[in-house]
Amino acid sequence: MRIHQVLATLGYGDAIGHEVLGIQRVLRAAGHDSEIFVETADSRLEALTRDYRELVDFSDADNLLLHHFSLGSKASRTAYALPDRMALIYHNITPPEYFIGVHRALARQCFRGRRELRAYSERCDLAMGDSEFNRQDLTMLGFRRTAVLPVVPDFSHLDRLPNRTLSAQFDDEWTNVLFVGRVIANKKIEDVIRFFHAYQSMFNPRSRLLIVGAQSGFERYLASLNQLIAELELPHVHFTGHVSDEELVGFYEVADLFLCASEHEGFCVPLVEAFYMQVPVLAFAATAVPATMDGAGVLFETKEPLHVAALMDAIISNVDLQDAIVDGQLAAVERLRAKDFSGTLLGFVEDILSAPRSPAPRVAYDFWHQFDAAQALEELRLYRPSIYKALPEAP
Repeated sequence: MRIHQVLATLGYGDAIGHEVLGIQRVLRAAGHDSEIFVETADSRLEALTRDYRELVDFSDADNLLLHHFSLGSKASRTAYALPDRMALIYHNITPPEYFIGVHRALARQCFRGRRELRAYSERCDLAMGDSEFNRQDLTMLGFRRTAVLPVVPDFSHLDRLPNRTLSAQFDDEWTNVLFVGRVIANKKIEDVIRFFHAYQSMFNPRSRLLIVGAQSGFERYLASLNQLIAELELPHVHFTGHVSDEELVGFYEVADLFLCASEHEGFCVPLVEAFYMQVPVLAFAATAVPATMDGAGVLFETKEPLHVAALMDAIISNVDLQDAIVDGQLAAVERLRAKDFSGTLLGFVEDILSAPRSPAPRVAYDFWHQFDAAQALEELRLYRPSIYKALPEAP
């Protein structure tokens, strides 16, 4: 059986990239032919992929495509139009309102992505979310057959020898508060900074905040964060940018607390990475975060800075409490790793192949051109309704 994956971009070191490669290993180990088709890939992973345009040559009505949908792409649209059976894997799309004012192009892409996703509800034999939160989102978007393909992170990249070139400067008697993730608006890093400001001011002046993650493409948001830091006259906040796996291990090793204020997550792999690395986690209880933490770590439900700062101090100043939190987190990791990802994936494949297939896509030669035009008109109606006032009233 030929079971291929298609997605817009295969990134190095991110959660989706790890899952895509893990799925390929499972499929090949089960005896299936399995390739990864992408528009773009990190240079370190290009050798593992094929250009999405080659998908046309590989296409066959008996094939199964596993389509990782994040934002609408040429790869997605090509896959839609082919006769292959399709199952969708959904990693969630951040609501566009988070990016208005900091990244207008991405806000537009997220808006279009959520609208385009609806077109796949009749195309797919099964739509899988990588969390229950994402599965529920699929149901709300009109998908009838949904399931959860659980994220079971591969922690092997954290078992490497650390590269302490960057982290060594922070390996001292000071307290290190860590956040790992892209510097992007839905992560609400401004709230992390405010919480740290309250903690440093009220409880522990010998502390620093380490923000580890890629910044490219979000320079406007990064500038607003630096402006906030300047207004608060807040010292010892460090943005590291993107780091290698070995450097990431070094930062986890020097961390005393992992602090997350994100308001929209489909899963949030860095939380369970921190669990695995035995760093106590304090996180805002939003979207998929409580389910991901699975009763471990510490959740907070209000973003009042003094309240969060007091929680930070309660954890950092109490070694016995830290040990208890870490024990709970390691138990959650074991529950996560006990999930049979391979069996679940192959079971879904068997179910798809044994069930009646969805009707073949009926795609006119100009289908996607019309689709894009309709989306553009809808955006104008929503965001610039006044332009319609210039048209004469209907009789």
